[in-house]
Amino acid sequence: MLSIEPKDISPAKLQGYLQSAVAPRPIAFASTISATGKPNLSPFSFFNVFSSNPPILIFSPARRVRDNTIKHTLINAEATKEVVINVVNFDIVQQVSLSSTEYGDGVNEFIKAGFTQIPSDIVKPYRVKESPVQFECKVNQIIALGTEGGAGNLIICEVLKIHIDENVLDENGAIDQHKIDLVSRLGNNWYSRSNQGMFEVPKPIASLGIGVDAIPNFIRESAVFNGNDLGMLGNVEALPTREEVTIFVENNFSVKGVLSADDEMKIHKKAKEYLEQNDVKSAWKVLLANSISKK
Repeated sequence: MLSIEPKDISPAKLQGYLQSAVAPRPIAFASTISATGKPNLSPFSFFNVFSSNPPILIFSPARRVRDNTIKHTLINAEATKEVVINVVNFDIVQQVSLSSTEYGDGVNEFIKAGFTQIPSDIVKPYRVKESPVQFECKVNQIIALGTEGGAGNLIICEVLKIHIDENVLDENGAIDQHKIDLVSRLGNNWYSRSNQGMFEVPKPIASLGIGVDAIPNFIRESAVFNGNDLGMLGNVEALPTREEVTIFVENNFSVKGVLSADDEMKIHKKAKEYLEQNDVKSAWKVLLANSISKK
């Protein structure tokens, strides 16, 4: 058996062991607002419910391991003492992953990840309309667990109001675990779906995804693509070049055939086939080939 004392390994390696061993973990999709009124949205998998009377949720935005900086969520929670915790189900997991990309201060992750921000009833931070359950919370206390990279900051939240999508309720008014279809976090890029098991969601780490807001309207408004599809398309660092698209089409007879039919629905369905295979680059090449051919 491998035996380790935490002090003997790097914080990054220690974090990897912890996140891979203590799993699956529920995800707090935390919406906050800055002291100047700027919305922020970010997921955290150091999260759970710790009391029902009073109703207490706790999540922890850790200091970044690589440079010991702190996250906007923590700054906002300290400034306003309010947060909305939205739960994450399978329908929105790709967009949630995209929102975890570290965009600059002032960038609205609701817009970048393609979510709908709706007003809360009691607190100032917005709710995520697409989340099946949303908790409006006040921040009772923040406990800093350390000063070095990787140190957590426990944000102790008291639930003031709960919003539940009626579509996830059973005939008795209780939350149906099959209908809500929650996802949880494991180590590396791995997630777990309550209904079906493990799956992987790669995301840019050192780079920034272009965002759902950068996807052309003819794709965003297509009936073929759902939120997860758009999240995957928005999670690329850069679009394929015209040359890459041309080479791809020339070497792919099935794509040529779909494009020659000049049927946008069929073209979008072909792109979706690639998305279902986690081949996002090829999906983009199909979509861009269609738009290029019309120019």
